[in-house]
Amino acid sequence: MGPARRACPCPWALALLLLAAAPRGARAVPQVCACCPGEARRGSAVARLCAERPGLLLRGRCCLDPPRLLGLDMGSCNRTSLCPGFQDASTAVVIDLTENPLEKLPDASFLGFTSLQSIAVPLALDCPGGSAAWENITAGADSRLCQGQRNACNSSGELAWLCPENSQCAPNGPGLVQCLCWGPYHGYKCLREGTFPMLLFYGVLGAVTAALSLLVWGTQRRKAKAS
Repeated sequence: MGPARRACPCPWALALLLLAAAPRGARAVPQVCACCPGEARRGSAVARLCAERPGLLLRGRCCLDPPRLLGLDMGSCNRTSLCPGFQDASTAVVIDLTENPLEKLPDASFLGFTSLQSIAVPLALDCPGGSAAWENITAGADSRLCQGQRNACNSSGELAWLCPENSQCAPNGPGLVQCLCWGPYHGYKCLREGTFPMLLFYGVLGAVTAALSLLVWGTQRRKAKAS
């Protein structure tokens, strides 16, 4: 009988075991949570949110209901622009951007932030989407608090013309909307009727991929023979 073989450690298997054993709040912390040093400031709206609701966790500058981000505290970060990965906070209910020398934010900064109900910004900035995007706006000594995001689709009957026939208006962030196709309609301006041709699409995609693979293989084979 030969010597016993020592099991070879598998790094990927070890990584999976460590991930499974990791605490619930230690997994997949969004990049934006580490944009500013430290944790959410004591007494901030984000810290209060985490303290008031059992099961929520503070990780860096974020309040998480893992893996969902509910609150982001970027206050006093000395930022002139939003953090990289700011779109990770699109599920946030509360955001604090106060005490930063922020320049005017691009219109699309809050695209997809449909859950946002409270955001505090420096007094020099307007509320995202403008005053019409919020139910209540309070100006303090050095900050502006915007609360209660309005559904832009319901704010004015004039928005109906923005969406083509066979589609409906849907909110897409403060003061932002998107047009979603009705039922069987799809494609450009929702003009095509019927289900999307998935089999045809993937069939063509597979054929093109196979043809390119064969072309590359043939090219490499000829080069190998020539050498």
